[in-house]
Amino acid sequence: MIIPGMASDSQVYLNGEFMPIGQARISVLDRGFIFGDGIYEVVPVYDGKPFRIEHHLDRLERSLAAIRIANPRDRAGWTALIGQLIARAPAPTCLVYLQVTRGVAKRDHGFPKEPVTPTVFGMVNTLVLPTQAQREQGLSVITLPDERWLHCEIKSISLLGNVLAKQAATDAGVDDVVMFRDGYLSEGSACNAWVVIGGTLLAPPKNNLILEGIRYGLMGELAEQAGVPFEARKLSRDEVLAAAEIMLTSAAKEVLPVVRIDGKPVGSGKPGPVYAALRERYDALVAAL
Repeated sequence: MIIPGMASDSQVYLNGEFMPIGQARISVLDRGFIFGDGIYEVVPVYDGKPFRIEHHLDRLERSLAAIRIANPRDRAGWTALIGQLIARAPAPTCLVYLQVTRGVAKRDHGFPKEPVTPTVFGMVNTLVLPTQAQREQGLSVITLPDERWLHCEIKSISLLGNVLAKQAATDAGVDDVVMFRDGYLSEGSACNAWVVIGGTLLAPPKNNLILEGIRYGLMGELAEQAGVPFEARKLSRDEVLAAAEIMLTSAAKEVLPVVRIDGKPVGSGKPGPVYAALRERYDALVAAL
């Protein structure tokens, strides 16, 4: 099997075995395939060292508990699997992808009446770091209504809403979207969103309407180090459009500035001073690994 963008001999993990990705097979009755009934986690790795791995494992455990899948591994087991995947990675800077589905059962919307074994899958993708141009010149986004489900706090593999949002950005020729639910900021297609108003770093509150990114807590820490006030609260569309700075954070984006929204400049139209202060400290944290 030829998989675009991946080497045919890339090693993946599936249910206790490592194998070339072209040989990996799951049942068509796997509930992840049929229903999107599962969760995933993505761990960035810099020079062979996982970034904030304990926070990623915390979120993996929360997601499994939220959809009532028994955790198939303890924390030491997940840490070992991540290490094994890194050891097989073609480059030491990469993304480790983990996925757990409820397993294989007769197609029925309810949970299987008899216990089934969860499907556990892991692979390594290339970590494409933000370019110098993205860091120094910033991103462009458009705004969209947030039409996803009401449990965005679960890192679910059911990502059609996110996929459609990202495709809307692609169709518009911009880097990403910023979404609003009932007139208030939620997040990007696969990233958390931040604004700066009056020198204060602001973010939507942690609740069921956003996925708490691993950088969510980290941005608060970096802001404190930089002497930048931080507040989590509801942010109206008008506030976001008038913000002095907007930023997006994720494992792949790290921390990036948004300089245009719906075709209009954000603040001065250039990356702002709060972004620069946070970016400097983020880079230092990665270097300290």
